[in-house]
Amino acid sequence: MKLHSIETGFFKLDGGAMFGVVPKVIWQKTNPADENNLCTWAMRCLLIEDGAKLILIDTGMGNKMDPKLAKHYYLHGDASLHKSIQGLGFTSNDITDVFHTHLHFDHCGGSINFNLDRSKLELAFPNAKYWTNPDHYKWATEPNAREKASFLKENINPIAESGQLHFTQIEEASPFTQFEIIYVNGHTDKMMLPVIKYKGKTLVYMADLLPSVGHLPLPYVMGYDTRPLITLEEKAHFLQEAADKEYILFLEHDAQHECITVKHTDHGIRLAEAFTLADI
Repeated sequence: MKLHSIETGFFKLDGGAMFGVVPKVIWQKTNPADENNLCTWAMRCLLIEDGAKLILIDTGMGNKMDPKLAKHYYLHGDASLHKSIQGLGFTSNDITDVFHTHLHFDHCGGSINFNLDRSKLELAFPNAKYWTNPDHYKWATEPNAREKASFLKENINPIAESGQLHFTQIEEASPFTQFEIIYVNGHTDKMMLPVIKYKGKTLVYMADLLPSVGHLPLPYVMGYDTRPLITLEEKAHFLQEAADKEYILFLEHDAQHECITVKHTDHGIRLAEAFTLADI
């Protein structure tokens, strides 16, 4: 089995929203903001190559967002989802599975494209099974007012209409031999974190449980989280285990750091090492 980091570009979000109750004077030391208080974030996906299987974990924002909405997020950078996949020698037709950690637009937007004349929406990966879980799917398609702007119908409905939508079952083992799944509920309901055994190590795709190195201290919880106190508990439990067992944490949103390990310190769990996936 091989793992490949898939860069899809960068976007910007308000620093205060990303760090919740933590004052700017503190968080800007690790994530400096621009003149509009916006910080730059990655949308880093993961491709699992295993025999005949090509499993893509998350798909970034994509490029079909309404211009009025897109201007708020400043999508930038030379990388894109499909350029990164093609750079590895694969095509969109080769992807066998698309696994969504959750259905917020910056994690699943690349799953759906416009056709060539932009007259209709279509699957970006026509031969793939698209995965979520029933609880999160219900949460995303019947959204609360707080999250409604993050669950865009154009990213979700075409998957269901295609007949290629599949569900993991929370009470059952992962349907994938390549990874197990951790379900967490602080950021959004039933977000899924893949746990992958790779080269004798355990690698966890962190999605929005740990967006960046700057979020390692326990109180550094995003304002976007629907249940911040649950996030706090989930982070504490997970980071304790990650430090004890020397997990590799693959960071989806950190613009500077791709993979990290963490360690116990007198100040809590902190960064041990930072490196790239290729260094493993």
